[in-house]
Amino acid sequence: MNPEPRFATVAAMMGDPTRARMLAHLLGSEHSTAGELALVAGVTPQTASAHLAKLVDTELVTIRTQGRHRYFRLADGEIAHALEALSLVAERDATQSPASGKWSRGAYRAMREARSCYGHLAGRLGVAMHDRLIEQRMLAFEDGAFRITDAGRDTLRVLGVDVQALRSGHRGIVYPCLDWSERRDHFAGPLAVALLGQFLARRWIRRIPGSRALTPTPHGRRFLADLLGPALA
Repeated sequence: MNPEPRFATVAAMMGDPTRARMLAHLLGSEHSTAGELALVAGVTPQTASAHLAKLVDTELVTIRTQGRHRYFRLADGEIAHALEALSLVAERDATQSPASGKWSRGAYRAMREARSCYGHLAGRLGVAMHDRLIEQRMLAFEDGAFRITDAGRDTLRVLGVDVQALRSGHRGIVYPCLDWSERRDHFAGPLAVALLGQFLARRWIRRIPGSRALTPTPHGRRFLADLLGPALA
């Protein structure tokens, strides 16, 4: 008999409702405490600790200790992409487009507009930024990967992104990631993370409490439109 595929163990970890809520929260958060994850999952701190221990053991989540505090985050971008891919499968419906049905209502509407995905911008605004960076030739696709052009460096300098400080991962400095609400690509990777970080730091975009959803501020809409096109406003 062949050994059980390792993904069966990973799928079982992700499939538990409590752990799924924790992972979904971590998908939109850099770091969270056990207490915060207990509240998100609706369980006691003791129960949350038991679930988090399992997620750490299976290398889905890592721990960062700072003083007396411990913070949890997804182990890496591959875990985030796996969760996004599962969301893509879970939300597919051949009879309903993203622009209609549940995507036009309540929390789903806000999530579709803009959300954080492992530190980068996803949703309608993420897709619009992806398209704009390519259309304006700020990024060029060469030898199977994107590189930043001179025009892109100029724009990123205006945005406050230090290109020299970005560390390229095994997939490059920036790469496409299929958006599960839009069914089109947004950008992931170190550059995408740096851009969202600047948008938040400049208060062009703010987080919606208790959610992965993001929303442009009135101040931010003007600057995003000027720098990255009216589609982002």
